[in-house]
Amino acid sequence: MKFAVIGGTGLIGSQVVRDLDAAGHQAVPHSKSTGVDILSGQGLDEAAAGADVLVNLTNSPTFDEASLAFFQTSMDNLLAAAQKGGVGHFVILSIVGADQVPEMDYYRAKVLQEDILKAGPIPYSIVRATQFMEFMDAVLAWTADGDTVRLPATPIQPIAAKDVAAAVAEVAAGAPLNGIRDIAGPEVFSLDELGRITLTHKGDKRTVVTDPAAGMFAVIKGDVLTDKDAHLAPTRYTDWLS
Repeated sequence: MKFAVIGGTGLIGSQVVRDLDAAGHQAVPHSKSTGVDILSGQGLDEAAAGADVLVNLTNSPTFDEASLAFFQTSMDNLLAAAQKGGVGHFVILSIVGADQVPEMDYYRAKVLQEDILKAGPIPYSIVRATQFMEFMDAVLAWTADGDTVRLPATPIQPIAAKDVAAAVAEVAAGAPLNGIRDIAGPEVFSLDELGRITLTHKGDKRTVVTDPAAGMFAVIKGDVLTDKDAHLAPTRYTDWLS
């Protein structure tokens, strides 16, 4: 099959392209660097033309309220191009628990993206993943202050990017779900605990202070970012660190 992978040069997209190619498909990566602009629509018709499946792995450049407009415009443009190009399956990557955190602009924007796809004219699949292991350095940086890092005890179930890519590629190569598949890492940690494990592994002497009001994940209530019933990926966090 032929796949148009929008955002195909990023962390997940580049690995999805590799996995699909390795399975004998033709996966073509598209991004701004290849002349495709999902906000202006430039290059989208050409990218979608002749593709059996369109995989959209683009992401908003901000996590604030502007992310809502980003997903509205990009999805409208992508759906129009996909319909014109005869695409039979449209796949996006979303977030486990996104619909349970209306307080966070970015999560509301991801739910909007899902809703636009569901209401669209093309058979679809939504893959919802838990937090990427690769993002822990950024999470630590957000609330670092001198010798301390402040983190809430939010439960998370980290998943390796390579496992996310494998799941997206598998879903994209299958029949449309017309629904959602949740994927997650094999272990649940509190975010502050995960911060301590990460710093210890790196030989970083900073101290993690548990602070329920610190950082982006402070608004999360309960364990909505975890899913014990999700498809569990194989990579454990300590193995990934190693």
